[in-house]
Amino acid sequence: MSDLRAAVGFLTSVPVGPETPGPGPGTAAWFPVVGALVGLAVGGIWWGASEAFPPLVAAVIAVVADAILTGGLHLDGLADTADGVLPHVEGGSERRTAIMATPEVGAFGVVTLVVVLVGRVAALASMEPDVLLVAGLWCASRVAMALALAVVPYVGGGLGTAFGRGRAAAWGLVPAALLCATAGVAGVAALGGLALASIGVVLLARHRLGGVTGDVLGAAGVVGETIGLVLATASW
Repeated sequence: MSDLRAAVGFLTSVPVGPETPGPGPGTAAWFPVVGALVGLAVGGIWWGASEAFPPLVAAVIAVVADAILTGGLHLDGLADTADGVLPHVEGGSERRTAIMATPEVGAFGVVTLVVVLVGRVAALASMEPDVLLVAGLWCASRVAMALALAVVPYVGGGLGTAFGRGRAAAWGLVPAALLCATAGVAGVAALGGLALASIGVVLLARHRLGGVTGDVLGAAGVVGETIGLVLATASW
């Protein structure tokens, strides 16, 4: 179970013991489990908050809960990725990677972060709480992260090099699809939108950086979740 503990320690802020194991080649296979658990928690908090607060307040609480559970890791990756891959930059991929490594957040990062957070809040506030849908989307987003790590060159260094190139996390597509399908056509559309959005982020990073980094993986997951939630609100 060390790989599961490593996945929890890597993807969330949840304590996993005094000695958190480092990631290994089998850790990414547990990403879907961690994603589904975080999604269940966020969805449950959203549902509970909706029983006591108006939809907008409940949505804000759910988004804040997600940020706390993940330690803001993926949101930070989103901001860094936006600063690195969206603007015109002289110096090629090396310069872009250096920009992403700086602690400061630039204009592209701030704007992207605000748009995504507003989109998440607006989407959640526009529909009835659906715990299973959130669990399915969060599970699928971690599958997307793991598969991108497996099939696209990794150029970030650091812990990402320890995960190996296995595609074992693909099994998570089954429970993700089943969970999303409970929401009917909206859930299927949400899952499809998540997949396309995540792929789009990864392809852009592949073009601009030559591969993915840990920040890019986080960005792909957050953007995918957000697009999925937005599509789930449409009249299907």
